[in-house]
Amino acid sequence: MLSHKDVWEAIDRLAALHDLSPSGLARRAGLDSTTFNKSKRFAADGRARWPSTESIAKVMSATGSTLDEFMALIGERSTHMQGAAMPPIFTIPVVGLAQAGAGGFFDDAGFPAGEGWDRIPFPAQGGSEPVYALEITGDSMLPLYRDGDRVIVSPGAAVRRGDRVVVRTRSGEVMAKILKRQTASHVELASANPAHEDRVLPTAEVEWVARILWASQ
Repeated sequence: MLSHKDVWEAIDRLAALHDLSPSGLARRAGLDSTTFNKSKRFAADGRARWPSTESIAKVMSATGSTLDEFMALIGERSTHMQGAAMPPIFTIPVVGLAQAGAGGFFDDAGFPAGEGWDRIPFPAQGGSEPVYALEITGDSMLPLYRDGDRVIVSPGAAVRRGDRVVVRTRSGEVMAKILKRQTASHVELASANPAHEDRVLPTAEVEWVARILWASQ
């Protein structure tokens, strides 16, 4: 299994590649400057603390790093291990946009249900919040996302005004929007593409709203 040390070392390497300290990398990503401090990597009782999926997504976005590039930084440690095989890495499901709109593919929390999904490597799944990748098809989500982009979606992450989100209605419509407001009665969504109108959906018609953490553009 991918180790706690491997993931933290990859973050340190990413910072060094951009001539930053771990604190500087955190600030560039819009995080608290202490997020990646050595003291934050273990709890007071000695238990390992993993970086959150969201914090990793933010530093990849802030540095323009791809998922493959980040995984390569994790893999660098294995090149110094004589005769040792690289440890297995965590993987997450990849869901096509058509599947996201079909019935029976998601649980009530908005996470892919069942087995048989294609999977891709993604860091920090040990002890971190579950995420999956949604592959965009067509141009209906321009200019936010292009055909072929993969967005990393976290159904369990809290959503706030201004977040980019994936929304699925009970009728099966799936859309990427910007959350304007969410109340007990309705959900207001902004469209980045001027060719598409903003949407106001009754809460009863919304099956789930999931936060987009990062996109492999």
